[in-house]
Amino acid sequence: MVVEFAAGLVSGSLALVADAGHMLTDVGALGLSLFTAMLARRPPDPKRTYGYLRWEILAALINGAALFGLSAWVVYEAITRIAHPQPIETTLFLVVAAIGLGANLVALSLLHGAQDHSLNVRGAYLHILGDVLGSVAALGAAIVVTLTGWTLADPIVSVLLSLLILFSAWRLLRESTDVLLETVPRHLALEDVRDRMLDVPGVRGVHDLHVWTVTSGVVAMSGHAVVPELEAHPAALAGLRGALTRMGIGHATIQLELADECVGDCLEPLVPGEATHGHRHGPGHQHPH
Repeated sequence: MVVEFAAGLVSGSLALVADAGHMLTDVGALGLSLFTAMLARRPPDPKRTYGYLRWEILAALINGAALFGLSAWVVYEAITRIAHPQPIETTLFLVVAAIGLGANLVALSLLHGAQDHSLNVRGAYLHILGDVLGSVAALGAAIVVTLTGWTLADPIVSVLLSLLILFSAWRLLRESTDVLLETVPRHLALEDVRDRMLDVPGVRGVHDLHVWTVTSGVVAMSGHAVVPELEAHPAALAGLRGALTRMGIGHATIQLELADECVGDCLEPLVPGEATHGHRHGPGHQHPH
């Protein structure tokens, strides 16, 4: 980062300065990713029953936002350079861009195998991928400027690079936001989960069903299953857990009912007068005398 920034100032290359700025963001992003990965290993406690797993998602969200900010800065600088072209010292530009590409490829290979299993690591991986693209763009611009003297290649390549970064940042923001909003995981469909539960012998109905991601690789579910025969409850519960496990849902909370006890919107907040009863009754449910 330091070498690219100094070389960018000396050579007059925006691509090197932009790539150094990207690396500066990565220093913070990778540090945040490491910190949250360590924090996520802390066990649950009475206040944080899921532990610190969601810190991984928050780190991914911050990384995505940082990438958006970086892209905006690169575009602004590139437009300024296009309006006011500056001379570039091509030899230094070329050598440092090549060295940067080699270093970034090594870093990318270290994270490649793990980035599919963690949004936190994926955030770090995307930052390094942006650095690789930046180095490729810088090297390509250096070659063009060296061979043709066309200095506008430098800011133009920087704009193209920023668009690639924006695409990666959008994906990261979308995925992390989906987790924070407890959206159904993309590899699952709520109706498929419901159908699998209804296929279990003894289950006659499923309602108040929720499926969400706690953190990367940890899918949770809660729902009510209607099993009219009381003696069928143990087998039905085992069957439901087995069906959900096969779908990749490892943390399931299932309430078995003899009849459908939820009438109306089960997510409707408790009114003050009902909170003291411990649970909310549907419109057709009478309080015991």
